[in-house]
Amino acid sequence: MTDDTRPDAPADPHAWLEEVEGAAPLDWVRERNAHATAVLEASPRFAELRAGVLEVLDSTDKIPAVVQRGDHLYNFWTDAEHERGLWRRTTWDSYRTDDPEWEVLLDVDALGAQEGVSWVWHGAHVLRPGYDRALVSLSRGGSDADVTREFDLTTKTFVADGFTRDESKGGMVWADSSGDEVFVYTDFGEGSMTTSGYPRTVRRWRRGTPLAQAPEIFAGNTTDLSIGAGHDFTPGFERDVVVRAYAFYDSETYLLAPDGGLRLLEVPRSAEPDLHREWLTVELREDWAVAGRTYPGGALLAAPLDAFLAGSRDFTVLYEPTETTSLAGATWTRHHLVLNILDDVTNRLEVLTPPEGTGEWRRRPLALTAGASEWEAPELATIAVGAVDADTSDALWLMVSGFLTPTTLSRLDLDDDGATVGLEPLKSMPAYFDATGLSVSQHFVTSDDGTRVPYFEVSPPPLAGDGAAAPRPTLLSGYGGFEISRVPTYSGAIGRAWLARGGVYVVANIRGGGEYGPRWHQAALKENRHRAYEDFAAVARDLVARGVTDAAHLGAQGGSNGGLLMGNMLTGYPELFGAIVCQVPLLDMKRYSHLLAGASWMAEYGDPDDEAQWEFIRTFSPYHRLEEGAQYPPVLFTTSTRDDRVHPGHARKMAAAMLARGDDVTYYENIEGGHGGAATNAQAATMAALAYEFLWQRLGGA
Repeated sequence: MTDDTRPDAPADPHAWLEEVEGAAPLDWVRERNAHATAVLEASPRFAELRAGVLEVLDSTDKIPAVVQRGDHLYNFWTDAEHERGLWRRTTWDSYRTDDPEWEVLLDVDALGAQEGVSWVWHGAHVLRPGYDRALVSLSRGGSDADVTREFDLTTKTFVADGFTRDESKGGMVWADSSGDEVFVYTDFGEGSMTTSGYPRTVRRWRRGTPLAQAPEIFAGNTTDLSIGAGHDFTPGFERDVVVRAYAFYDSETYLLAPDGGLRLLEVPRSAEPDLHREWLTVELREDWAVAGRTYPGGALLAAPLDAFLAGSRDFTVLYEPTETTSLAGATWTRHHLVLNILDDVTNRLEVLTPPEGTGEWRRRPLALTAGASEWEAPELATIAVGAVDADTSDALWLMVSGFLTPTTLSRLDLDDDGATVGLEPLKSMPAYFDATGLSVSQHFVTSDDGTRVPYFEVSPPPLAGDGAAAPRPTLLSGYGGFEISRVPTYSGAIGRAWLARGGVYVVANIRGGGEYGPRWHQAALKENRHRAYEDFAAVARDLVARGVTDAAHLGAQGGSNGGLLMGNMLTGYPELFGAIVCQVPLLDMKRYSHLLAGASWMAEYGDPDDEAQWEFIRTFSPYHRLEEGAQYPPVLFTTSTRDDRVHPGHARKMAAAMLARGDDVTYYENIEGGHGGAATNAQAATMAALAYEFLWQRLGGA
């Protein structure tokens, strides 16, 4: 299309669609939605797809994920009868049974009906150590902006005249164990928000005083990403922490003194510091030269906090990356630090035990064996761990999931030496689809610049017959941004809607993600963004070269940053795909930094208002890459009116521009849902069914 960045260029003809709630744009949305539903919902298969996905989402056999707070395990639950959800709790003894008894604390459906608001649960912060109060956050329709209210866990009611925060992006958390003070970072009025749309100040608010008079403890600049604060409740190590985020992966962490003074933790701004009792750990994203030594990016360092604050820079290296490994996570228990290491996108776990006083850290593999409870993780599965209560015990949640392996949840207990002394299976997800004959494999392909890129393939059994196998309808999924890794995960929805119907499912581990640590992410930033797209295209070509599929039967799907990926596949590699599903996407990269939270992503993509940076950004701005006469594959765009993170104008304008060209475009915008695209299971099932029906119609198959 015409380059609308030239001084003499005509105005963007589709700019009017950026008015989110405007009458004319919403009329356009309703017209496009009617077209989409007429084409997609008319198929009998659509109803089958939607019902199958909804049954998974509403299943009462799902694992009720819990967190321990005091003597209770807390859970948020949705099903067919409670589409907005129940916040509830139970005890350990009850949770261990097949049918736990739940004490309902808050019914979000009932609250929404009572108040006439389509509330969506955003979480709760339970006060420690009394566990009698909580700060509950709720969103209208699923937007990032939310409200916070104080909740009494004894009476199960909101506290009259309690702490409340009006609707805004931001948050409110307990600032001490008394329950009489909170940290608030929110919209305090003109000048209090950053250009990214997040709070730039934080205040300490004492009960019984007006919020407007709460003292400000930190203020950043309007060009920062956001400001936040929190309190460490660990007995004997209570402290307040303030975090100033300049951008993604660029922040400063301060300790807040009782007199209001701030002490900066002097680590690189790209690093991620963490405090546990007397220890400071630092996860590096870039090389750090300090005290005569250089530590590599991707490493995890540790030092006694008091010694560090006194000026020592003597670190112990707890983890150092290799060509094939990266640190996926580090979890403290009471006495140990458990490392989760990805080796060619496969997990292995190690237990590290710090010395008492002087001495060396001890290291051992985390054993998934305890007496008679021997257990072996399935091949090509994801293993995740988290502390049950890092203040009081060395117990871990152990969760295992694979493409064909229903997720399981266990409790694993360590002794003082880090040895596994208990492995207790707790819950398991049912098999939502028949995986008989399906197989999972991992492959590697060489990208344009010679980089080795992995991907996972989930395949149905071979077709009967002696001739060459027919190309399979194949769905290629990717993300490639913000250091987010794509790992094997069980999905009943994908299984029912795609795999069980004969489709091949592929996940590409392209650069921009975190599969090989910070270096994998940094390799596709800004002017190197094209590498993520070259990687994805290389996987697409390899699927054809290996005989899995052909271009006419190959579809691609991605959302958010993955939606930007899809836009670039659409405009940069149209010959490789038979259909594309582009969800809650960024597409107009000239305007993105001026729309909603877009300014917060300039560390990832660059600043389009800088002429030199626009020269490379324009090469991956799909809205500007549309070419006269080019042939593009059929595309489905989906987004949400209530998405206050990625502006729905991106998808609206791209769809309108392509429709004006006569391209095969389907568009659907959910009114609710926020950046997730759906606010309820029913909405999520509808959005999923629209995507799968579109793919089946365009790629052929069951």
